[in-house]
Amino acid sequence: MSRIEARFAGLRATGRAGLITYLTAGDPDPDTSARLFAGLVAAGADLIEIGMPFSDPMADGPVIQDAGQRALKAGMTLRRTLSMVRALRRDDDATPIVLMGYYNPIYRYGAEAFAHDAVAAGVDGVIVVDLPPEEDTELTGPARAAGLDVIRLATPTSDEKRLPSIVCGAGGFVYYVAIAGITGTRSANSAEVAAAVERLRRFTDLPVAVGFGIKNPEQAAAVARAADAAVVGSALVQRLALNLDPNGRAKPALVAAVLADVSALATGIRVARLPDRTG
Repeated sequence: MSRIEARFAGLRATGRAGLITYLTAGDPDPDTSARLFAGLVAAGADLIEIGMPFSDPMADGPVIQDAGQRALKAGMTLRRTLSMVRALRRDDDATPIVLMGYYNPIYRYGAEAFAHDAVAAGVDGVIVVDLPPEEDTELTGPARAAGLDVIRLATPTSDEKRLPSIVCGAGGFVYYVAIAGITGTRSANSAEVAAAVERLRRFTDLPVAVGFGIKNPEQAAAVARAADAAVVGSALVQRLALNLDPNGRAKPALVAAVLADVSALATGIRVARLPDRTG
């Protein structure tokens, strides 16, 4: 059983959804980023999603675009991202780690070499935003051979004709993008999310994680009532950005501020399915 399978099995056994947190590797600098990732699990994250910095992140809004630029300016590369994962694995061999980003850095690295090195570093899955199922054989072949899950994206525009091709061969979990458009711009509608998750479950037995448009514990809880996990990224990256000085350097309270938000999100998710005792 993979780490992703084991984590979702554990979540099901406890009757709750999970929290998947996203931050960009190397933002705002490698040392601060490493401390953030090292603190996520204690703060309540169930799975960790690490953004691979890229200069042209077409699916991301300004908040994550800026994070990528800060990371690249600080010298972050795909190889350094894998090194960061290796460091995390020295203290945590259980929490699933997923890389998310765009295909260009992987293509330049070499798909086969990337899959091998990612698994060796301790990566469990990869989400490639700009690589549709019809075009991802170049990556999925080496990834499956290495034991790396390729996690597919479904969106509000994925109709019932397309969903089979999305879930066929997918691994780990299905990532449902709750809003049409770029990250960090609008909030997810809980009724629409619930209907979309129910529809996805007709096509796959994989867990369904919902991301894009989840900004606070209340919204995370609403998603957690329907999905297997809620993914929060832009809100955490925004908190990070609010704790930078005018020169873009981390203020002393940055790590604590971001992890406090993670803790609040985790609490919202953990109580989401508990009986309402207010009446």
